[in-house]
Amino acid sequence: MIYDISLSISYEYGSRADAGRHTLRLLPAIIQGEQRLILGALHPEPHPDERRDRTDFFGNNVTEVAYRAPLSKIAFNVQARIDRMAAPVGLDISPPLRILPTEISQVRSMSPDQPVHFLGASPRIVSDLLFHDYALQHTHSDMTVLSAVEAIGKALYDDMAFDAEATTVETAALEAFENRHGVCQDFTHIMISCLRSIGIPAGYVSGFLRTLPPEGMDRLEGADAMHAWVRAWCGVEIGWVEYDPTNALRVGSDHIVVARGRDYSDIAPVKGVLRTSGSQTTKQSVDVVPR
Repeated sequence: MIYDISLSISYEYGSRADAGRHTLRLLPAIIQGEQRLILGALHPEPHPDERRDRTDFFGNNVTEVAYRAPLSKIAFNVQARIDRMAAPVGLDISPPLRILPTEISQVRSMSPDQPVHFLGASPRIVSDLLFHDYALQHTHSDMTVLSAVEAIGKALYDDMAFDAEATTVETAALEAFENRHGVCQDFTHIMISCLRSIGIPAGYVSGFLRTLPPEGMDRLEGADAMHAWVRAWCGVEIGWVEYDPTNALRVGSDHIVVARGRDYSDIAPVKGVLRTSGSQTTKQSVDVVPR
């Protein structure tokens, strides 16, 4: 499926910012066999005094920009065309949960895509008995890893309410889980916490959703802004599987990947520092239109 993507994230500052430096992960990813970037451009406004484009440890597109002149507003605009291939849904040949530690121990590589990086704590994922107990309620040791991933994702979808007013980007996963309200970032962090608590390597994916659904299908929650979902390692034979707990479904051709990491802190779309005072307002708009 080929999509045209338009994204704009803008900021207005109550007081002029004397200087600023930002790290951006906004361009869709190039993923062999999964996603092809036909064309894409990131345009900061105003034009930055410095710009550097690179890839990070996990292979994500990163743009660093810096401003030395005062500014009262800034916008980051993306235009892209993507060819997104749907992952084939085959038989569940993942191992039972009790066998997964053995398969993980057999992976000797430390390359970015290996499960060892996605097992322990990371900046936004901490261990807590609440996550562990919840995961155990919905799984057992003889379940396959893939069925355990889907069971936990479906349980979170049933038990939590999508609520755009309930949390902020800084809300901890445990707080959102205790309140059972949140947005896609919260659903994703909670599911990662649950999966890691029972030994399933899991990571965070940022991206976009198709804006308008195919005829006869419901619109997916989270299509109006950047979205997030889970990536879980389901054993040597299957490898990585992506699951969207906000919508309780396996990720397919309606999900466009921007970046992958351990949690939000690795792949925040916009991260930076400013020399300013006062408040700021943020606006975001996303359109993902099939051709």
